[in-house]
Amino acid sequence: MVREEPHCGGGKEAELSASLLYGRLRGKTMGFRKFAKSQYDTIKMRDPALKEEREVFLYPYVKALYWYRIAHKLYKKGHFYIARKISQWMARKTGIEIHPGAQIGEGFFIDHGHGVVIGETTIIGNNVTLYQGVTLGGTGHETGKRHPTIEDNVMVSSGAKVLGSITIGENSKIGAGSVVVKDVPPNSTVVGVPGKVIKRDGERVHQIQSFDLNQIDLPDPVEMDIEKLAKENAELRQALQTFIDHCLKNEKQRKEKEDNENL
Repeated sequence: MVREEPHCGGGKEAELSASLLYGRLRGKTMGFRKFAKSQYDTIKMRDPALKEEREVFLYPYVKALYWYRIAHKLYKKGHFYIARKISQWMARKTGIEIHPGAQIGEGFFIDHGHGVVIGETTIIGNNVTLYQGVTLGGTGHETGKRHPTIEDNVMVSSGAKVLGSITIGENSKIGAGSVVVKDVPPNSTVVGVPGKVIKRDGERVHQIQSFDLNQIDLPDPVEMDIEKLAKENAELRQALQTFIDHCLKNEKQRKEKEDNENL
């Protein structure tokens, strides 16, 4: 079986240099099989579909994360082109694009993974979970730190977009399809476009989010606004009826008083 490795381009001299550099890094990096097996507990905790240990080799994120670790080392050493080349190679292979400049903590998990994009200045804490179609990107109007910071134990659901140099506080959940462009406090639930904080602290989950990956039972902000308007409308109608009854009562009393005076 031939092991496929990224082609770096740039002529024979560049190829030789890249090959030597790549070889040195591989010699200092955990082998893929060992790395994949190290992900078993992380996957088992968050994906009930995992039945056998060898299934870890079938998860696209495992391969993407392994090669990201190598590319990140190259990036930190200033070998930007080779690092990006590896990143783009993995994007084509797995559908997961992780910029080698991103910083990713321990216990990171991407379920399914296709369409996930993680920008250059993204910082991801520990025990973070992403689902397919998630973008941790920029707004196009920033320089320097232009991608989000995702703190520990955060879950970002399918199709959500977190944009700009913002911070998603620890233990928070971003609902499917949400677009978040402002900071999110810790222990919050965010849904909608643009994203709104729906739950915070009062509904705090006492165990880390890795055990609570429910993407369905999240509040609907539109429905909540409609319910609020309906309640306020009912209160206004009640207040108006009370005012009308009071006026009719006063009018009745006034007429009775006039009739008594005319007798």
